[in-house]
Amino acid sequence: MLAEHLSSFKMNNMLDFVFAVDDSVTWHMMNLLKNRGHYSFLKYFGPKQISTVQNHGAGIYYNTLVPCSGRVKILTQNENGRLQAALISNLKSAVTAAFLMLPESFSEEDLYVQIAGLSYSGDFRMIIGEDKAKVQNLVMPNVPHFQKLYSSILQDCPQVVYKHHLGKLEIDKSPEGQFTQLMALPRTLQQKITTLVDPPGKNRDVEEILLQVAHDPDCGLVVHQGISVIVSSSSLIQSAKTILTAGMKKSVTYSMKKIYKMSKGWLRKRS
Repeated sequence: MLAEHLSSFKMNNMLDFVFAVDDSVTWHMMNLLKNRGHYSFLKYFGPKQISTVQNHGAGIYYNTLVPCSGRVKILTQNENGRLQAALISNLKSAVTAAFLMLPESFSEEDLYVQIAGLSYSGDFRMIIGEDKAKVQNLVMPNVPHFQKLYSSILQDCPQVVYKHHLGKLEIDKSPEGQFTQLMALPRTLQQKITTLVDPPGKNRDVEEILLQVAHDPDCGLVVHQGISVIVSSSSLIQSAKTILTAGMKKSVTYSMKKIYKMSKGWLRKRS
C-alpha cells in the first residue's frame, strides 16, 4: 500500500504491512516465540487454531496497534517472476475495472481515485469509521507514485488514448470496447456480475451475459455493484474476525481512532 508521506514518517503514523507466507502455521509458531505479546487471547490456542481463524473471510490474520521501531532501508530486493506477474495482472485488472466505471474522457487523477476506491466499494466501514475523504487523501499526495505504477500499462493499452503531458485519457466506451474490458476482468468478478444480471434458472454462459452488460447504458454501475458485493462480504467477516485476532481492547481503541479521524474530516468539510 502507498504510505502516507513515507519520507516524513513519524512514530504516531500507522503503516500497513502485508506478510505473504508459504506456511501460516509455521509462521505463527515462530512469531509466537518472538512476539507473543502481539497476539490476542488466541495465542493460548496455538498456531494451528490461529491459522484456522485466519482462513475465514478474506484469508487474512489481521492485527493492529503493533509498535515497531521505525524503518530500515531495503538493501536488496530479490525479484520473483511469478510474484511480479501476479502484481502486473492485478494492476491491469484494477485499470480495466476503473475504465468501465468512468466516462469516455477523464483525468489521471479521476482514474487513480477510481482505482484506489475499488477496495472500499461496499465496505461498511466507509459509512461508519472511515474519513469520507480517505481515497482522495490517499491519491492526491501520491499521484507520481500512481503514475509510476500505471503509466506503462496505460501507454500499452490499445483501447485508451493517454495524453500524458495533459494528464487526460479517453477510453473506448462502445459496446465492443466495453465487452473487451469485461472479458479482461478477473473471473471472480465476472461470475459475480453474471449472478447479478442473469435471472435464476436461465443458466446462460458468462460470455453471453457479459455481452448483454456491455450493451447496457448502466454497465459501469453493474460492475460497481459486482465489486461492492465482493468487498462487503469480505469486510464484514474480516471486521468480525478483528475482535478475535486483535483482541477486544485493541479493536475498540482502533475503532475510536477511526471514528475520531472521520469526525475531523467531517468538521473540515463543514468549515
